[in-house]
Amino acid sequence: MAEGLFVTGTGTDIGKTYVTALLVRKLRKAGFDTAYFKAAVSGNERDKSGRLIPGDAAYVKRISGTDQPLETMCPYVYEAAVSPHLAARKEGSPVELSVVKAQYEKLCGEYGYVICEGSGGIVCPIRYDEEKIMLEDIIKALGLPTVVTADAGLGTINSVVLTCEYMKAHGLDIRGLILNNFHKGDIMEEDNKLMCEKLTGIPVIACVGENDTDIDISADVLRSICGRGGKQ
Repeated sequence: MAEGLFVTGTGTDIGKTYVTALLVRKLRKAGFDTAYFKAAVSGNERDKSGRLIPGDAAYVKRISGTDQPLETMCPYVYEAAVSPHLAARKEGSPVELSVVKAQYEKLCGEYGYVICEGSGGIVCPIRYDEEKIMLEDIIKALGLPTVVTADAGLGTINSVVLTCEYMKAHGLDIRGLILNNFHKGDIMEEDNKLMCEKLTGIPVIACVGENDTDIDISADVLRSICGRGGKQ
């Protein structure tokens, strides 16, 4: 059975997909068979045949170099660029936890590690009709530890602390923070890093600069964050 890690963030468009791709790439380059998974992805485009293509998954596939089939990466793919609960209301096919778990567990049987990406920020309605599924429900259903991705710039202290407090209140296991768009030596961003650690009690495990093709965390440390250590 694979080890897994869930990548969430302080909001949308803060670099979760980019960071997730670098994490998958890191483990693969170290020789560990690693899959990508995202339960629900919205804001996607259609190919020439009219088929919806999960853009985040395609990006991770390209950056990480994985040969994992695209169709195994995202069970729920929506066209509208809105929260999954609203996209499903418009397009049909609302998220079922049983389907998400089954596809994730199938990947766990085929790969040593599975890096999962969340939708939006941590407070994201995945389904909101007669059944209510929030993002934390998916994390708990998959039984995964988490890392939080945040932009390194102005305002990140507030967003990181609030995100972490919400996650702690909902019983989620946070293993580390990752700062994106980080400029080493920038006095504000260096202080943001320090204050995020001090105010949350959670370490910054990596910082990612613009256009980085690697992430400054070793594969062994990343494996230890995922859990017990998977098969090579």
